[in-house]
Amino acid sequence: MSAEVLRAPGSDPGQWFTRAVLRNGPLGGLVALVVVMAVLSRDFLNGQNLLNVGVQASVTAILALGVTFVIVSAGIDLSVGSVAALSATVLAWAATKEGLPVWVAVLLGLAVGAGAGLLSGALVAYGRLPAFIATLAMLSVGRGLALVISGGSPIAFPSSVGRLGDTLGGWLPVPVLVTVAMGAVAALVLARTYTGRAMFAIGGNEEAARLSGIDVKRRKLVIYALSGLFAAVAGIVLAARLTSAQPQAAVGYELDAIAAVVIGGASLSGGSGKASGTLIGALILAVLRNGLNLLSVSAFWQQVATGLVIALAVLLDTLRRRSAR
Repeated sequence: MSAEVLRAPGSDPGQWFTRAVLRNGPLGGLVALVVVMAVLSRDFLNGQNLLNVGVQASVTAILALGVTFVIVSAGIDLSVGSVAALSATVLAWAATKEGLPVWVAVLLGLAVGAGAGLLSGALVAYGRLPAFIATLAMLSVGRGLALVISGGSPIAFPSSVGRLGDTLGGWLPVPVLVTVAMGAVAALVLARTYTGRAMFAIGGNEEAARLSGIDVKRRKLVIYALSGLFAAVAGIVLAARLTSAQPQAAVGYELDAIAAVVIGGASLSGGSGKASGTLIGALILAVLRNGLNLLSVSAFWQQVATGLVIALAVLLDTLRRRSAR
């Protein structure tokens, strides 16, 4: 009997290696990138620099976790950067200009984020607008409202909330702790809740999800509201780091958030995605930019490198889906 007959199906070393790379691409990519940067720059593995990488990844990661819900359900949310700026602006305006108690201002900022997401979800689910158009409109509305409320100028952030941008014990950044907490919440929602299961069902086949009894329209409201809520948290963390709410903050962050989700292994066609993958994707972007900064690479070339990484991630996603068939 030949060795080919005795060999178990799928036991070919080449096939096994290919599948392992495709399944663990984001984590393997992160490890490889860290090794390369450590070799090229002595300062990269410095403890303080690694903490800086975590802080730099925090806002994008929180935004991306919210966007993960939308992409898993085969949608898109282009408004998260504007919603983040609007939520932080409303918080600072309510606490500083209107004299509301800080805790009320925080709840108001979070409610604004969730409300903006809810409105986008309503336009998608009940207005039957394409998600791209609905959230593009909210991108403009959110940024405009932030400018109107602030008069186009930064607003001082409440010092008590500003502690979210500090460090604990002089070394542990609070933004990193907030990111880990939001990652745990996102993972719980995706894996342990009815809404999470509905996201995957809608993203896999919306019509089949509807026929199986899922109220698709209502679930979409919840999905986009969650995205807005996570954007609000990200906006508050960013404003705490900047010590002021700036209406022009987080411009372009929505693209970074989407990139982090895709790099983390989620499919833009819906039906797949993990919170852990999204966090890894955000770290890959942060490590790449931090390492290139340490190497004194031009910001222009950094954009080229980021684009190539995104293209590679989409290519791996395509190959992964083909190998799964």
